[in-house]
Parts: sequence; structure tokens; C-alpha cells
Amino acid sequence: MSTVRATTPVDPRLVLSDPDGKIFSHPYLKMAGRSGDRVVVPHPSELVPLPRGSQLFTMPGRIPVGWDEDSAAFIPSEKVKIGKRERACTAVAAFLPPGYVRSLLPATSKGSDGPVLPLWAYSSVGWKEGRFWATGIFLDPNPHWNPKYFQNDRRLRTQIDLFSRKHPENRLLRQLMRCAVEYRCFAAKNVFFRRWECPLPTSPTCNANCIGCISLQPSECCPASQERISFVPTVDEVVGVALPHLEKAKEAIVSFGQGCEGEPLMQWRLLKRSIRTLRERTDRGTINLNTNGSLPGKVADLCDAGLDSIRVTLNSSHAEFYKRYHKPRGYTFGTVTESLVKAKGKGVYTSINLLVFPGVTDRESEVEGLIRLIRRTRLDLVQMRNLNIDPDLYLKAMGKGQGIGISQMIDWLKQEFPSLQFGYFNRTRESFYLNG
Repeated sequence: MSTVRATTPVDPRLVLSDPDGKIFSHPYLKMAGRSGDRVVVPHPSELVPLPRGSQLFTMPGRIPVGWDEDSAAFIPSEKVKIGKRERACTAVAAFLPPGYVRSLLPATSKGSDGPVLPLWAYSSVGWKEGRFWATGIFLDPNPHWNPKYFQNDRRLRTQIDLFSRKHPENRLLRQLMRCAVEYRCFAAKNVFFRRWECPLPTSPTCNANCIGCISLQPSECCPASQERISFVPTVDEVVGVALPHLEKAKEAIVSFGQGCEGEPLMQWRLLKRSIRTLRERTDRGTINLNTNGSLPGKVADLCDAGLDSIRVTLNSSHAEFYKRYHKPRGYTFGTVTESLVKAKGKGVYTSINLLVFPGVTDRESEVEGLIRLIRRTRLDLVQMRNLNIDPDLYLKAMGKGQGIGISQMIDWLKQEFPSLQFGYFNRTRESFYLNG
């Protein structure tokens, strides 16, 4: 692991955990972070007070690394003496809430017996002035995803009971009930509060085998974050959920393609019939597709049926690194690009869901490739989402990172494309071309 020191030191102390899960700050080592395989001291501009809705995680089998000012070196901390007691140390990471993109990974050294970590987006975290600090960028101020709107479990249960009595046979609605209660999915909760974005999972199958898939993982890897939907809903079931939402919800969006399913284009006939039926009954709201973009011809058909926006997920602007992570079956990176071109040609609002990993996404070659992609597809929006994956597992697949910095990457893209929009969330038709 190479070591690089940032030009400007910062004050936060390294945060660690003992074997019992108790979190404490190191007596003298300063907070450090990783950009790919490089260890750095975060620049002060990267630090944000740990936002409300964040979570802290221990990282089993990972030794925390901090900056020692006296020796001017990065030091692993396997044990630390607090008072008269010596404690074993485990690394700690922050998981930032929606709207924030992390800029550095936790600085760690993997032990020989370190397990594959669960599928979360691990961010570096430190402690100063009586509070935690993380490294991140507040990219999208959309207030609809503030955690405070999703904490009323009593009201949620009441709403779910009401929906269940009205629609007892709708399997898609039952799936969303499970997502809202068991997985605490914000989007699924929106269904029952009749507001904002409504998810429409439809596909139990996929034509990719992403390393960080959150709904299906091989037994030798880490557990998936959620169980994938096991059935294909009918048009009536989809319309039964989506139509009332489009007709009644404030700033309504309905979105095919969710974390609890495979690839929605695998059910393109269902999507086409559903979209057409919805648009025959209402012109209100936004119909969106989150997809891997693997079937350009079917994307064009969905656009003709009445699709308003499309978001294509990718981890890299280069075919080789895209293939290493997504492991596509029966399509290529060129296919993905073609889907974006076709959708744009149909007048549909186009975006990419760029899976951000500090030290890889912001490699100079990646940014240059992204510039070429944006020029060819004439994208409207770059959504930047933190990639949920064990950092060591991802770097093993992607190779060593030499990132220029996430904020520098954004600045570069803004200079190249002054009208390009950046965000974290899907947009309504009314806000497609609004800045911010």
C-alpha cells in the first residue's frame, strides 16, 4: 500500500472500535483516508460534520491506519493504550445518508483473516470538537430524502394496513410492504405515504452478475442486502400500484428498476404494456426506468410507449472495467451507450447512475472516458451514487487507484459541460432542466 500525505493537515483524530464494538478516538493518531490503494490525510475542504441519518460501522479484520505527526508517517493501530488498559483495535467507517457522495474510503490494512465485508459504502470518519466528521460532498439537496420523513413507523403501519385491506391480492404491493418494513426502504415507504418516488420492481432475473449486486450474491461472498423479488407481477398489479400514485402523489415519480430485483428490461413486454396503460389513463407524474441499458431496441420501444426518463447504471466509462464489475451476459458496454443514444433521440431525459468509488472513479483516464461518453450520448444528468462494496474486493477487481479527487473530477466535468446537471436522485418532469 503506497502512502501519500495531503498538503494540508487536519485536526480530527482517528476513530477506532474495541472488540466489544465500543467506539473511541485514538489518543494521538490523526484521521486518514484512502483514495483507492493510497493513504492520505483528508484536506479540510473534504470534511463535513457527520450528517443526520448516517450510520457507523465496524470493519471486521481491518486494522485502522492513522497519521502520526511526530514521525510524519501513516501508522497502523492494532492496539492502543487508553489509561492503564490496552485495547485491540478495529477500523470504523461511516455510511452517509442519501444526497452525500463520499470522497475518501477508510484508511485500513486488511488482516490475513479479514472476511469479505457486507455491501455498504464505507467512508472515512474522524472525531474532533465533540463530534464525528466524515469525508464527503453534499451533492443533491432534494429535501424529500431527508431521513426525518421516514421515521414515523406507527403511521407507516397504519397506512400499510389500510392499503392491505383495499388491495389484498396485489402481490407487488405486498412486496413493497416487505421492503418498507423489513428493509426500511425509503422509496417503498413513499408508496404508503402517497408521495414522491414510488418503486416498481418487476424482474426476478438479470443478464448481469455485478460483483456488488445487493439482491443476489454467491454463497462464498457476502450476504445480499435484500432478497430479490421472486415473481413477475401482472400489468394489473403494476398499474394498481402506479396509477393511484401518479394521479394523487405530490411530485409523483414511478420507477421501474429497484435494488430488490434483477434487470427490468428482462420484462420489457410487461413494462411496455404497463407504461402504455398508465399513459392512456393519466398524463400526470413521471415514469422512469432504472436499467443497465442492455437492450437498446426495447429501450426505444419503452420510450415510444410513454417513458419520461431513463437512468443507466455503470461503474466505469471504459469497457474493460465495466465488464470486470458488471459481468454482462449477452451485451456489451457499447450496447449500454447505444441505449442512452436511442433514448436521447426519442426525446427522453437521460442520466447515468455513476457508481462512485474514490480512487477508481476519479482516475484521470476514467474522467477522460466519461467526457467522451457524455459527448456521444448528450446526457442531461450525472447521478453519483456511492458504490456499496468491500473496498478491498473492488480494488482486487479494478486494480490500483490513482484518483485526482472526487471534487476535482466534478469540477473538471463542469468545465467541459457547463449545462450538465449533477445529482443523486431521480427528477420529476417539472424539474428536468432546473439547475441544482
